[in-house]
Amino acid sequence: MSKAVPAPRNRTLQINDEEIDFYSKKLIVLEKKVSTRSVVNKTINQDIFSAIEFLPDKFIDLLIIDPPYNMNKTFGAAKFKESSIEKYAEWLENLISKLNRTLKETASIYVCGDWKSSTSIHQVMNKYFYVHNRITWEREKGRGSKSNWKMNSEDIWFGTKSKDYFYNADAVKLKRKVVAPYRKNGEPKDWKDSENGQFRLTYPSNLWNDISIPFWSMAENTEHPTQKPEKLIAKMILASSKEGDTVFDPFLGSGTTSVVAKKLNRNFVGVELDKNYAVIAEKRLSLAEENKSIQGYSNNVFWERNSLSIQKIKNQNNGGKN
Repeated sequence: MSKAVPAPRNRTLQINDEEIDFYSKKLIVLEKKVSTRSVVNKTINQDIFSAIEFLPDKFIDLLIIDPPYNMNKTFGAAKFKESSIEKYAEWLENLISKLNRTLKETASIYVCGDWKSSTSIHQVMNKYFYVHNRITWEREKGRGSKSNWKMNSEDIWFGTKSKDYFYNADAVKLKRKVVAPYRKNGEPKDWKDSENGQFRLTYPSNLWNDISIPFWSMAENTEHPTQKPEKLIAKMILASSKEGDTVFDPFLGSGTTSVVAKKLNRNFVGVELDKNYAVIAEKRLSLAEENKSIQGYSNNVFWERNSLSIQKIKNQNNGGKN
């Protein structure tokens, strides 16, 4: 049977046998305790629970955990079975308790989840870290339901190892279109007027509704079933790390955390059990050497959904004027 030809606008990342062979050689497996230098900017292709004991102490500045949610789901070579809130909390605590020694005292931690796993996440994080907030983001996908509300959001819990931590709110401001442009003494109040409309820079809140899930016409899209958007990860990295810091993801998937860390001049370490996804991550890292753009992030500002593309169209029509 011949392989289906993708639609002309389908930009989902593809990988062939030759590339699989090439990028597989870049993957590493840990079999003994290693130094930070041995793992930085590497993709570790093994189960996180077998890799943990070999990881260095206190080398992580930012930990981003996007674990299997508490549901029945298959992720390539891995399968996860839904359990009770208590059992999921036990599983998560087993992970976090072992990762704790790898964190610097100034480290920040973000843990992703849905409504069902959020209770467990908060319980476990509260045992080991200072919990500062729960971020809720609109994921814009999901099938309708006649017996329940459509699940259209996910959570990200934000914590730190200690009270001494880095947080840069100025790095994650959001540029929004002004709906009611208020003026004081004839001058714009907290917004700027331009040929392309009125925009306001705002500080970030814990409600993120400016995220677009990767889909087939976006260059960042892969075959991974629960891929996080680069823009989502970029917010965490920019807010809670500095250039040159090390970002760690124990469930790397198709590589988004490592790719965004590289684009933003951070070091990265990722662990992924499934070889195919790990290989895709390595290809994306290679592509990131030439293209450091992040969907929805431009000129050091996060743009409200669709407003950046609207301005680009206006700029083209105006001959490129800003």
